[in-house]
Parts: sequence; structure tokens; C-alpha cells
Amino acid sequence: MKKEDDITTRLESRFNRRNALRALGGTVLATTGFALAGCGGSDSSNTPLNSSNTNNTNTNMDVSVLNFALNLEYLEAEFYSYATTGHGIPDNLFSGSGTPGATTGGSQVSLSGSVLQVAQEIANDELTHVVFLRSALGGAAVAKPAINLNALGIGFASEQEFLILARAFEDVGVSAYSGAARLITNKDYLEAAARILATEAYHAGNVRYQLALMGGNAPAVDGLDQPPSSGNFFPTDSNGLAVSRSAAQVAAIVRGANEAGGAFYPQGLNGAIK
Repeated sequence: MKKEDDITTRLESRFNRRNALRALGGTVLATTGFALAGCGGSDSSNTPLNSSNTNNTNTNMDVSVLNFALNLEYLEAEFYSYATTGHGIPDNLFSGSGTPGATTGGSQVSLSGSVLQVAQEIANDELTHVVFLRSALGGAAVAKPAINLNALGIGFASEQEFLILARAFEDVGVSAYSGAARLITNKDYLEAAARILATEAYHAGNVRYQLALMGGNAPAVDGLDQPPSSGNFFPTDSNGLAVSRSAAQVAAIVRGANEAGGAFYPQGLNGAIK
């Protein structure tokens, strides 16, 4: 069996064994304690997310959504930082509400050429996203949760493993921001999230291309996922639209079916949306 086939088999086995999406099947944000009906309307004000106006339902939802995104950005930033440098993001970015935790399982990957250049640029972008979201959230920002970068047993042993895991992170990230768009009420924050989504899409496109050039096989992480292939390079639907996932669907991939913790977040996520 070829090495890439073995990697694919191991990944598919882990995703299938967790069976997380089936366990959460059909859930959108019910598991977060929020009702979509309570998130309607528009708010074009420039109220800071860390303002004292905590009775504002729309502001609370915006805080919750951006903190959910911050959890994901912590994961991506740590992944790319370890892969390119052998160490994580600065410790001064760990503080916040919730339970802070260490990162385990990461190591520097032997990357070269365009893959190294792309990885380094993405690492910088993901670190900047963490800083940006923490700044926007101010005192409401959640702490970096405990992260296990070796949750699937791959990602750091070779350039191909790195690209397979990076592809999953980037495509899931794009879908997460897309799914969260309808929940953000403040137009300024919505624009910021849209611009991060665009950046993540740039990352996803390049990583998918690098993986396709290498001929690496990437397993689907759930029923919505479309790994790159010669016959279907772009992960779009029949209308040419990108995949969109709810918070519950994203959590099912990165956290698994155990709400308390698991997969990449052994102690769970920080914030209201878990």
C-alpha cells in the first residue's frame, strides 16, 4: 500500500469512527443554547464588542459568534506556527475568559519550495486573525483552549500529511465563516468576518492546488466535504456556491461528538457556542 493511501485510510477510519455528524445530525445551533428567531433584525451601530451594553441580544450573539471563530483561529494559528517554526504562537495571546490550555502534538515539518512559502504566509495570516479578533472582542475575548494538534495522528510527519490536514482546516474554516454570516448583526463585524472568509478562501484554494499537484489523496471530513480531485477541484454546490456549515457541524468535525471535549479540543471550546 502506498504511503498516501495509508494516510487516507487512517483519516477516514478516524472520521468514520467518531461518526460525529450523524450523532449531531440535523442540529444547527440548538446545541449552543441560541435560537435563530432571537437573532433577527439589523444593527449597523459601531458599538464595541466589549462594551458594557450586555443586555443587547444582538451584541451578545456577535460576541458569541466571533469567539467561536477565535477558537478556530487559535487552532489554525497553532497548526501553522508549529509546522513552520516548531513552536506555537506567543503566550501573550492565550489569556481571556474560559479555561486556557496548552497545545500538544505539534512539530516542525520539513517543507520546501512553494509549499513552505505558502505555509509561512498562511501562518502569518492566521496569527494576525487571532490578534485581530482578540482586539475586536476586547475584554470579551475567550482564552486559547487546550489544543491537541495530533488528534488524527497525522499532519507533521511529511509535506503531504501537512497539506492533507491543512486542506481540511482551510475548507472547514471557509464554511464556518459562511455559516456564521447570518448570525452577525453588526455590519462592521460582518464585513470584517467576510474579509477573513475571503482570506481563508485564498488559503484553501492554494492548499488544494498544492495537494492536487502532489497527487495526495484527502478524505472527506463529513458528508458536505468535497476534497480536491481532477474532476471536481472547487468545493461548490450546483449553484456554484461554496459549502456552508453551522456551528454544530463545524464543532462535530473539530471537536467530535463529545460536547465536553475531544478531537482537537481535548477540554472543549471556550465561549457560549461549544
